[in-house]
Amino acid sequence: MPKVSGEFVARMEDVLELYAEAPDETRPVVCMDELSKELHGHAAEPMAAAPGRPAKEDYEYKRNGTGNVFLLLCPLLGWRHMEVTERRGYLEFAQLMKDLVDVRFPKAETIRVVLDNLNTHVFGALYEAFTPEEARRIARKLEFHYTPKHGSWLNMAEMEFSVLSRQCLDRRIATVQELADAIAAWEQQRNEARTKIEWSFRIADARRKLHWIYPS
Repeated sequence: MPKVSGEFVARMEDVLELYAEAPDETRPVVCMDELSKELHGHAAEPMAAAPGRPAKEDYEYKRNGTGNVFLLLCPLLGWRHMEVTERRGYLEFAQLMKDLVDVRFPKAETIRVVLDNLNTHVFGALYEAFTPEEARRIARKLEFHYTPKHGSWLNMAEMEFSVLSRQCLDRRIATVQELADAIAAWEQQRNEARTKIEWSFRIADARRKLHWIYPS
């Protein structure tokens, strides 16, 4: 549970204020998060289904490491994009932000990014990956809005990951490429349907229902 803290309240209200805005493609709100998926291969070849016999999969599996899934979610516009990588670090995060600026929203004036406090989720990552001039160019297009500590529920990307896990990742996946292919197909379906997340919790609700976390 969140503790009484002016910092928690300030970050919470900052994020809630963004969610209350009308959709604006020139200043989009993009929720970013990442997820680690264990990769498990088959220890024995699975048995295909046949008339009168369901498919059968051996309970034993081979560990094939993990794949990292980066999510960019624009909940107000019904758009999302995911990148699957073998690593999660400064360079991968920096490349994701460059892609967000140059490919996903090239005409945006400012992109407001909601994200957590992971040590790689910083502007410094851009300088680790690119020249100072390039890093500054990308940074000028971005605003980072951090969720409070122990307040990851305020990031709508977590809700999208929950749906992804139930609909797409609830099975054995052996390789990074297989993971990327499965997620790409799921992403396309969601984007074609322009599936949005309806967020109804506002600052007024927080002040009324969570009044006990406000310092005064």
